[in-house]
Amino acid sequence: MVETGARVEVRRGKNESSAALIRRFTRRAQTLGLVREVRNGRYFERTKSKNVGHKRALISKTRRENYNELVKLGKIDPAAKKTRKR
Repeated sequence: MVETGARVEVRRGKNESSAALIRRFTRRAQTLGLVREVRNGRYFERTKSKNVGHKRALISKTRRENYNELVKLGKIDPAAKKTRKR
């Protein structure tokens, strides 16, 4: 999670309801951009190193070459390619 150092403080007025207090708090947090910042950091992923990316590229390259070789040999029909279902 990203820390901004910004602090939201709201004090209850004399005749203010708790719902109005919460509404005022959320509005102030939104104007400071805290809500957006927290939501953006929700699914934070570290950037992969060059070495890891290179290894993944080599693996996918060998898989692709293996697949193409099997297609050439007639062991796999590319027209009947499986589709992923979610």
